[in-house]
Amino acid sequence: MATRPIFVPDKSGRLAVREMMVQFIWSPGMAVIQKQRNVTAIHEAAREFGIERILEVSTRSKSKLGIALSAFNLTLHLKGVGTISVESAFQGGKVFRKGGPYTDLYAANSHKAKRDPRLNNSGPLVAFRIQGQLWPLEPKTAFYDWLYITALQQHTELASELLDYDGFTDIEFNPRKSFSTQARSCALYVALLRSGKLEEALTSKEEFLSCARVAYNPQRLKLPRLL
Repeated sequence: MATRPIFVPDKSGRLAVREMMVQFIWSPGMAVIQKQRNVTAIHEAAREFGIERILEVSTRSKSKLGIALSAFNLTLHLKGVGTISVESAFQGGKVFRKGGPYTDLYAANSHKAKRDPRLNNSGPLVAFRIQGQLWPLEPKTAFYDWLYITALQQHTELASELLDYDGFTDIEFNPRKSFSTQARSCALYVALLRSGKLEEALTSKEEFLSCARVAYNPQRLKLPRLL
């Protein structure tokens, strides 16, 4: 068995994202077909709790939309930086105690940027920096979410389809090993849009951080299995 989160935006229009922990039977293996079996399993388990329309957001998704919305594929244009993938922007914006940000990673493809050895050899992460702005580590996912949602605003044809879903998963995301995921970012985008806070949140770093703190408090809800 495995336990993984599904990120669910509040339907009432309140600015809230819930992290619902769901148990399901895990299929081991690195092959794409094994990953997709796990996607099917977690989605089936979630439907027992009334979460019907779920989008897997990753390169392992069975949906073209989910693949396109992977941070490895989704791009954004930033003034002074250019057009780059969300993943490369995130990795290139990391500031460590002994180095960074390694802005040359902006020009690297997503896979190369994520695997750059400097990201593991520069001491602990202390902040993020991009476009001359310093972003704090708390809320933990705010910088990643800001990058991702900024990208969604530049790809409205993709972003509009997110409203068709009740929840979002990322089968590659393990909360015991990392904290940022495109699935949470999608849920936050929907929550911001439904609450009427999206435009306001993107006006400044401070407004975005404020909205992120509201949306993720409380954040996690463990679902009891129905009899």
